[in-house]
Order: sequence, then structure tokens, then C-alpha cells
Amino acid sequence: MSVDPDSGLLSPVRAGTPAEASTGDEAWLRAMLDAEAALARAQARLGTVPSEAAAAITEAAGGARIDVVELARESRATANPVVGLVKALMSAVGEIAPGAAEYVHRGSTSQDIFDTAMMLVADRTLRPLVADLDTTAEALAELARAHRDTTMAGRTLTAHAVPTTFGLKAAGWRQLVLDAAVRVRRVLDGGLPVSLGGAAGTLAAYVEYARLADAVRGDATDAAAAKGGGGGGGGGGGGGDDRNTVDPTYVDPTYAERLTAAFATETGLAAPTLPWHSLRTPVVDLANALAFTAGALGKLAVDVETLTRTELGEVVEPAADGRGGSSAMPHKRNPVLATLIRSAALQVPVLAAGVTQSMLTEDERSAGVWHAEWQLVRECLRLAGGSAHTAAELARGLTVQPERMRANLASTHGLIVSERLSAVLSPLLGKAKAKELLGEASQRAVREDRPLRDVLDDLPAITGVLTPAALDDLLDPAGYTGAAATLVDRALGEVPR
Repeated sequence: MSVDPDSGLLSPVRAGTPAEASTGDEAWLRAMLDAEAALARAQARLGTVPSEAAAAITEAAGGARIDVVELARESRATANPVVGLVKALMSAVGEIAPGAAEYVHRGSTSQDIFDTAMMLVADRTLRPLVADLDTTAEALAELARAHRDTTMAGRTLTAHAVPTTFGLKAAGWRQLVLDAAVRVRRVLDGGLPVSLGGAAGTLAAYVEYARLADAVRGDATDAAAAKGGGGGGGGGGGGGDDRNTVDPTYVDPTYAERLTAAFATETGLAAPTLPWHSLRTPVVDLANALAFTAGALGKLAVDVETLTRTELGEVVEPAADGRGGSSAMPHKRNPVLATLIRSAALQVPVLAAGVTQSMLTEDERSAGVWHAEWQLVRECLRLAGGSAHTAAELARGLTVQPERMRANLASTHGLIVSERLSAVLSPLLGKAKAKELLGEASQRAVREDRPLRDVLDDLPAITGVLTPAALDDLLDPAGYTGAAATLVDRALGEVPR
């Protein structure tokens, strides 16, 4: 019975997103078939595989119907799925052009195909991922611009600190998203290479097949010349043989580089400087970019979760039918988008650390280290991709509640601007005296549950140096946001207002 081994039941952050479609078993199988077809076309470009055979391999790969569950179970005997895939592809090619089957996987090794497929899967996942990051950044820019001067409580170590603006908070989220997009684009721009090394990273079989193809062409040229020249010309044939002979031991020193470049062209990936079977920079760079992306989006998520709390209510996630409901409490509306994003942010860095361990690969190809990467890389792609898609929806639909922000600012009775009062009173009363008076006033305001403004009115030392109007201005949180507005303008690339 065919079963779906992973429907996303335990990973809803990626369920139904583009990242799920581009990283599933069928997508990975498609990438391996695409790599096999691209390799045949690359070899045909250089004349080491007949173009008719490459066309047949491409046709068979495009229409192959392979049971992924059966292939997975077969791979227990070989420790990777490429061996079984090659067998199935050769059978499919044989039905189209029997003589072409021998050119399937010619000179290759399983890791060449699987690693190239991994890079194809990554490419196909990162492109929609980076588009979602761009969408998220645009939506956050709109929020930052609209709420450039919307004052809210800045919180440190969970408590009110000094005022800030929601615009600055949104600009900060956006900056992290932009930083993530830079890292993902850096990977896309030349960081996803084809894998081509052969059995031990020397490309020996590829080069050998090229040498044999050259020798065959040379023999054919010799035969044609002999047939055309046929012993004529006055001297009794056989003397002075000037045929175009080919040295059967000659190896073209440029062939490996040209084949790698042709393979890169056929796949749309990059051409590496060296084979990377045991040099895992491309995989580690990919995982690290995904870990940063998940973390950047996670910062947005944890802030939204905090600001959504019932007692704060400063933002509200976008609504949708059935979203945020509780199985037991009808009144609840949970911040599920932020929850999904946060769940990914907690997982991807851990998985990426596992991928980083793959740098400790023994010899020219590993026994187990390479194999350990596969699921880790896929989950990094799935989770980060699902997180980016979810973040775009969250950012586009996030509702800001300025009135709740104002109410929360007032909840400490003016204490949130005590730092400003201290700065103003210190030169007037002396630093020690100002600190002592404000400390006593703050304690009274909390103890008596009174506005700090009323407590200060009872202190002649303060009313003697500050007028009521001056006190009102100093106690207005909106007047103590420092350079927040200018910082927002700078982050958005706009001329300060």
C-alpha cells in the first residue's frame, strides 16, 4: 500500500506552503531525475554522449513514474536512493531508445546526482522564500511609515522602560527581514553549485569516457581516411601513411572543467571550483542562511505574541475563518501565525547545527555523515520556507491598536518618563538630590496608586524649579522618544521630517 510518510501533521508551519511542495519526496525525486537528464545533456554538449541518447534520457526522466515509497525501501540496501533511481530510469530509457540506456548516469556516482538534486531543491525553495521575505519587508515598511510617531511603551527585561514608537519597532523587524534576504540571495548567487566529482572527487570516469569517445571518433576518422585513400598513387599503397591518428592514451586536461560548466548551464546552478563531496561549504552556507532567516522572523513572532497578550492588546493578528480558535475555550483567539513562526525559529538553528557537523567528513566520501544531512537540510528548507510564507501573511494583516498603546503607557502613572525627569532636574537640583527626590516620588506613586504628576505637585523642591506646564510636557511620553522618528526615516531611506 502506498502511503504518504510525511503529511505535515506535526509541522503545520510548512503545511500547504510553497516550501512543502518544493521539498517533498516527489519534488526530491524530480530533482534527481532532472540532474540525471542534465548530466546527459551536458555530456552530449561535449560529444561524449550521443545527442539522441541525451534526448531519450531527458524524455524518460520527464515522464518517469517511480513509486517513491518503493524506492525508499529499496534504498535500504544501498544507503541512498540514487542506485534504485538509475535502475528505474535505465528501464524507462530502454523503452524509448534501447541503445540509449547505457548512457544513463555515465561516469557518475550517487553523490553527484543526489547533491546536485539537493541544490536544485534548495534553489526551487529559496526563490519563493526570498519573495516572501520581500513581501514581508514591504508590509513592515508600510507599518513603520504609518506608525512612525505612534508612541508605545519600550520594555526591557519584561518591564516598562522608556517610551518608544511602534514605527521604530516595525522598522527593526523589517531590518532583520532584509538582513535575512541578503543572506539568502548570497546563497542563490553562486552558492548552490552542481556536484560533479565521480567516485572519489577526481572525475576519473567522466574523463575516461571522454577519452574513449575521442578514441572512437579517431578510429572512425582513420577508417574513413583509409577507405577514401585506398592504396592509390603510384607507389604501391602502404608507404608513407599520413592518416589522422588519435593517441588512445590522451586525456583532455580541460574536459573536467568544461563538463562541470556544461552541467551547471543545464541545471541553472553554479559551477564549483572543486568537487565538494567532502567539502561541505555549500550545504553549511545554505543551512546557516536558513537558520538566520528563521531567527529573524522569530523575533517578529515573539514580539507579536507579547503585544497580543490580553493585558496588552497592542496588536492583533489578521483574522480568518477558524483561525486562533481553542478546542475548549470559545472566547479565545490565539496568535497562531506568530506561534507557527516561532516554532520554526526554535527548530531551524538546531537542525542547522547538525548540518554544520557535516563538515567533519572523513576521506573523499563519508559513511553516514553525508547521509545525516539529508533530512536536516530538508527540514531547514521546509521550516524556514513555511515561516517566511506565514510571516508575509502576518505582516500584511497585522492590526495596530494605538489606543491600547496609549492606555498602557499611562499604566505606570508617568513613571515611564522618570529618566527624562532625572536628566532635567539633575542640573537644577544636583544629581544626588534629584535622584533622591524622584526615587521617593516614584515609590509614593506606586504605594499610593497615584499619578506621578500629583506626587510631584506635593514636592516644593520640584515645583520651585519647574512650572506646571513644564511638568506636563516632561511627563508626556510622546515627547521622550529620542531619535525614534529619525531612525525610522533612515531605515526606510527617507528624508527626515
